[in-house]
Amino acid sequence: MSLFPTGEDRVTVDEAARRTRDADAPAVLLDVREQREWDAGHAPGAVYAPLSGLVAGVALPDEARDRPLVVICRSGQRSQQAAELLTARGAQVVDVKGGMRAWAAAGYPVVDDRGNSGSIA
Repeated sequence: MSLFPTGEDRVTVDEAARRTRDADAPAVLLDVREQREWDAGHAPGAVYAPLSGLVAGVALPDEARDRPLVVICRSGQRSQQAAELLTARGAQVVDVKGGMRAWAAAGYPVVDDRGNSGSIA
């Protein structure tokens, strides 16, 4: 049974948070931005896998393998590319409309690479 309804390929930040933020959440929030963006600020609990690596054929991190994925980037464009790529590889994927900008604007937490309050680069 699929976590994502048939035909659903994008979700709001509220839906992304609902599906990924709890310890027993059914999906993984996969951040596909580049290293400097991740270091500046990301959602707590997100898993990092830059789009450039995915395009180059790098495998998903262990925490994201065989789990439904909610893919996020800064604004929603790279996450769409990543979602298409990962779907073609057989993953169950949706991407987040508006990306980390929308996440932060909605008041969800953003932390830097040290766990302090972060920003969206």
